[in-house]
Amino acid sequence: MGDFILEMRGITKDFPGVRALDNVELKVKRGEIHCLVGENGSGKSTLMKILSGFYPYGEFQGQIIFEGKERRFKNIHDSEAAGIVTIYQELALVPEMTVYENIFLGHEIRNGRFIDWNRTIAEAKRVLQELKPDLDVSLKVKDLGVGHQQIVEIAKALSKNVKLLVLDEPTSSLNEDDSEHLLRIIKELKNRGITSILISHKLKEVLEVADTITVLRDGKLVARLERKEDFKESVIIKHMVGREIEDIYPKRKKREFGEKIFEIRHWRAYDKKLERYVVKEANMYVRKGEIVGIAGLMGSGRTELALSLFGNVRDYVVDGEMYFEGNKVRFQNPTEAIKAGLAYLSEDRKGNGLILNFDVKTNITITGLKKLKKGLFIDENKEIKIAEGFKEALRIKTSSLEQKVLNLSGGNQQKVAIAKWLFVKPKLLILDEPTRGIDVGAKYEIYSLMNQLVEEEGMSIIMISSELPEVLGMSDRIYVMAGGKIVGELDRSEATQEKIMAMAIEY
Repeated sequence: MGDFILEMRGITKDFPGVRALDNVELKVKRGEIHCLVGENGSGKSTLMKILSGFYPYGEFQGQIIFEGKERRFKNIHDSEAAGIVTIYQELALVPEMTVYENIFLGHEIRNGRFIDWNRTIAEAKRVLQELKPDLDVSLKVKDLGVGHQQIVEIAKALSKNVKLLVLDEPTSSLNEDDSEHLLRIIKELKNRGITSILISHKLKEVLEVADTITVLRDGKLVARLERKEDFKESVIIKHMVGREIEDIYPKRKKREFGEKIFEIRHWRAYDKKLERYVVKEANMYVRKGEIVGIAGLMGSGRTELALSLFGNVRDYVVDGEMYFEGNKVRFQNPTEAIKAGLAYLSEDRKGNGLILNFDVKTNITITGLKKLKKGLFIDENKEIKIAEGFKEALRIKTSSLEQKVLNLSGGNQQKVAIAKWLFVKPKLLILDEPTRGIDVGAKYEIYSLMNQLVEEEGMSIIMISSELPEVLGMSDRIYVMAGGKIVGELDRSEATQEKIMAMAIEY
């Protein structure tokens, strides 16, 4: 494992108004698992897009040496032809096509002018044999869970005779079991001689699988760590953020909570499309100034519960009682919920939380445009002032308020999504996976903001999270969901990962 399969030398990439990469050097040994880490906006994905040919030769400075030869990729096809395959966070699968059609899409097996479907199916099964032998190749991708879709993406890569596999945040949307399975697959690929570059914010996973770790910060290489040096999470974090974060979860002040601001009793939600109850029985309350966590496995009904409360976005058939500030209510749509003081931050910030092609300013103010009206028009000066205030307060890194949200890092996109709801000054804020896909530095800032909102603003927060350390580190009380029911409640002082998991799986 001594020779380098890849060397990226002096890579520099500029975008309008910002240098994304500044003379970066990356060396990857043949047959290793090489992890690339850094805060959002540090340049990780940009570096891999250069390697993949997404940014073609001529749009950056520097050299790519792959298998001892300088490569000048003009497009993604060129890099794949050389044996480099990239799997992005947003999977590139066609939902209506079958597993076997997706695996060989773009490099179909032909017999003369026609596709040889029998060989295609047989080859798809062969490729999947070491990944997921029981996966039915005739299923449509839309009918698979996210974990199985990831496996199909890896099977696609293997069908292209991959030599270097690049995975960009592959476990960001997976549950714990699927994440562990995927990491096992990456280790097995290493045993087969396939080199991997893994981009991940989950340092526990990085420490488990990495042979070498490269750390980027602000577009520059700041560290290269070898496993023999005894990897430590604290060392990696210090390199990533340029400072030590002694406690990832900021300390909370001891205080008495106020009266109940929100309560539901015997709450249920029936999904007419699925023809089943997605929330079967939920009883919970939230006090003023309290952070209440909701834990549970994927499919337990956590997001469905939130959507049914926030104006019933999915048009479920709901029943049960809901009380907000002492009044019995039933929000017919999100507008009614927002007016009453309830806000919901979606787990899918790109799909539901933000308008990606709009600028930062518009995304921040869009929920409260009535506050900005001056006669028949929007007071643009007031809008800029308000957006600038949130930009400074939340430390949103952007070249200007006019920059499209699409071009921000994941952590900064999340801050914009939070600012959007803070603008309407909610009394209860539901945060659904608030730190998914963002780095440890941005997480710390969001945790600090949550504490500030409950301690200084008197806001209440419901936080849904798949990361048990996050639930334990930030919540005053924790509800556990399983099978569409709230099956348990734990105070902060008594809660442990073991107790939460025992409740989550006993249903």
